[in-house]
Amino acid sequence: MIKILIADDQAMVRQGFGALLTAQPDMLVVGDAADGAAAVTRSRELRPDVVLMDVRMPVMDGLEATRRLNQADGPKVLILTTFDLDDYVYAALRAGASGFLLKDAPAADLINAVRVVAAGEALLAPSVTRRLIAEFAARPQSERPRPTALNALTPRETDVLRLIARGLSNQEISADLVVAEQTVKTHIGRILGKLALRDRAQAVVFAYETGLVTPG
Repeated sequence: MIKILIADDQAMVRQGFGALLTAQPDMLVVGDAADGAAAVTRSRELRPDVVLMDVRMPVMDGLEATRRLNQADGPKVLILTTFDLDDYVYAALRAGASGFLLKDAPAADLINAVRVVAAGEALLAPSVTRRLIAEFAARPQSERPRPTALNALTPRETDVLRLIARGLSNQEISADLVVAEQTVKTHIGRILGKLALRDRAQAVVFAYETGLVTPG
């Protein structure tokens, strides 16, 4: 059962999302919050698996709340917003969000997004990935130091990380490297452990920030 907390300053949005998700057989809405500070407090009390996090909220915005929940044992955060802006996309991922979805997305997309994020996958739509790549393409190469942590990866793990950053799924990575999909999952688990990353979204950001992958 996926436990969910909904953080949004509009009561109707909280109620609407709550009704939709509660109707799913594998989901349980354990609580809600009307601002970022309350979202942090309630998350620590209720320990949900996924937090649906609005960006613009009073007291504390969703980005700061996401940063505060970005811990190894913290919930996955799925950012929900009406604002399809570059700054929000990058800042949300950098803060530790595992996904980014617009509020006007179809209901089926929201349901799928919760399942994807709960499973530890990254929900990066093509438009979001393009923005992320553009963000790093605009930076001078000197701003991308290669951390020594990368030395801990084997050559095959480095290949897998590059493909994750390119937006490939496990199945696509499996086909590209001609290995079993389970082997890919094993590599990804080791990559996240060695680099102290929570999930694929952080792996994508890490790969571009360190210059392991460059746009083009």
